[in-house]
Amino acid sequence: MQETKTILNRRTLLKAAGGAVLAGALPRTLLAQTPAQTQAQQERQFNPQPGEWKGFEVVTRVDLQRAEGPSTVWVPLPSVDTDWQRTLSNNWTGNAKSMRVATDSRYGAKYLVAQFDGSATPVLEVVSRIQTRDRAENWKQARAGLESAQDLKLWLRPTDLMPLDGIVLKTANQIVQGARTDEDKAQRIYDWIILNTFREPKVKGCGIGDIKTMLETSNLSGKCADLNGLFVGLCRAVGIPARDVYGIRIAPSTFGYRELGGKPAALQGAQHCRAEVYLKRHGWVAMDPADVTKVMRQETPDWIKDPDHPIVAPVRQALFGGWEGNWMGYNFAHDVALQDSRAIGKVGFLMYPQAENRGEAYDSLNPDAFKYVITARAI
Repeated sequence: MQETKTILNRRTLLKAAGGAVLAGALPRTLLAQTPAQTQAQQERQFNPQPGEWKGFEVVTRVDLQRAEGPSTVWVPLPSVDTDWQRTLSNNWTGNAKSMRVATDSRYGAKYLVAQFDGSATPVLEVVSRIQTRDRAENWKQARAGLESAQDLKLWLRPTDLMPLDGIVLKTANQIVQGARTDEDKAQRIYDWIILNTFREPKVKGCGIGDIKTMLETSNLSGKCADLNGLFVGLCRAVGIPARDVYGIRIAPSTFGYRELGGKPAALQGAQHCRAEVYLKRHGWVAMDPADVTKVMRQETPDWIKDPDHPIVAPVRQALFGGWEGNWMGYNFAHDVALQDSRAIGKVGFLMYPQAENRGEAYDSLNPDAFKYVITARAI
C-alpha cells in the first residue's frame, strides 16, 4: 500500500485529495499529463444551476423477438419524486394478457410486469412523463435535510455487490484519514475516484458494480455502476449515507458536452446511474465522479490524463454537488427480485428492460436482439 497526495483546487482540495491509493491502481497512462493541444480542447463551461422545471415524455417500446409461448417483460418506471425530479404519470399499452405495476419492498422501485400468452408477438409500449431540473449545491448556505436517522439507515447498509467490511472499509478509512467533517470525507472519496479509477468503454452496459472484486484485483476500471457504485460503497463504509440513482440520459447537454447527454431519437445505451450523499448541513447532495472519468476518457479523441484540464475541470467541480437535468431517474434500488421471474430472479439494479421466454432470459444489454427502443421528447 502507498499513500499519494495530490493538489486540486476546489475548496478543501489542497488537503482533501490525499488518501490511500492501492498499489498499481492508477494506470501508467494516467500518470502522463500530455493531452493534445487542439481547438476542441479549449476551456468550456459546465455550470448547471437550479431553475425552471423542464418536461419530458419518455417512451419505451418492446417488440420481443424470437418469443414462442409464454413470455414476461419487466420495464422500469420512474418512481422518483424529489426537489430535482417529479414523476407525473406512467401509462402503457400492448397485447399482454396481464399488465400490472410491481413495487420493490425495500427501496420502493416500481416496474411494469407484462405477461404474454404466446398467441402473438409480444408488443408493449410504456409512456412516462416527468419533469426535471438542474442541481447545484450552495455550499455557503446550510439547509435542513428531511430524512430521519431511521430513514438514513437504509443508505448505510451493504448490498450483494456492495459489502462495507474488509477491503472496502480498509480503503475507505485510508482515504478519509484525518478528515473532520462528512463534507470533507465525501470530497476526499470523490477525488480519490477521479484520481484512481478510469472509464473503460469496452465494459458492457453500465458495468456490474462488484466493488469488492474491483478493490481486491486493483482493477479500478469500469463504467458508472462500477465507479459510482464504488463511490457510494466507500461513503457508506465510513458512515456517510449514500445511494446510487439509476436512470437514463434523455436529452443532449446544453453545455455542449457530447458524452454528458443522450440522443432523444434512440436512447438505448443511454442508461446512466448517478449518486447522492446525505450531508448533515445540506441533506441529499448530487454526485457523479463517474461522469468526470467519462469526460476524461471519451469527450475528445485523446484520453485526457489531467483532471485539471480545461475541459475536465468545470465538470469535476460541478458534479461535486450538482448535475444537469437532462437525465431521468428510475429508482434507488439494489438487489431487485423481479416478480414472477423464473430465469432472471434478482438483478443488482434495475434501469434496463428485462424479459424472459419459456424460462430463458433475454440479454437486456442487447436492445437490437431483445428488441426494445427508448425515445424521449420535450413537452
